[in-house]
Amino acid sequence: MFNSQYDAKLDPKGRLVLPSKIKSAIPEANGATLMLRMAEDKCLALYPMVEYKKLENQIKSLNINNPEQRMLQRSFFNSIVEVELDNAGRLLIPKLYQTYAGLEKDVVVVGMGTRIELWNPESYLKNIIVDPADLSSLMEKYLS
Repeated sequence: MFNSQYDAKLDPKGRLVLPSKIKSAIPEANGATLMLRMAEDKCLALYPMVEYKKLENQIKSLNINNPEQRMLQRSFFNSIVEVELDNAGRLLIPKLYQTYAGLEKDVVVVGMGTRIELWNPESYLKNIIVDPADLSSLMEKYLS
């Protein structure tokens, strides 16, 4: 389970060192392979293999004869790439993915339960609720 937020930096080659708490939460059975996806709200989603496989199975089970479902499959598989953690715990973020998410030097790494999100700091601030009262209101609305 991934949670909390962390500040991280991309090096000049586009490598990101995952924070140790995030790295230690990645199931060891997955080894060093993760799946990186261009996700909602211009962020990147990073999945351990076990979580990616669950999502992949849902996408693969869609009806290829339905044009909308076929487009969903095509778009999903087009937006995902396999990445490897090196011995130093870094992953190389492809340039196309850096551009999509607006990642330059500073990156916000956010634990989202079963996945990890990578954000441009300015974009992240526009996509979270800062006021605890507002968060409580939404929790009451959707969790009651």
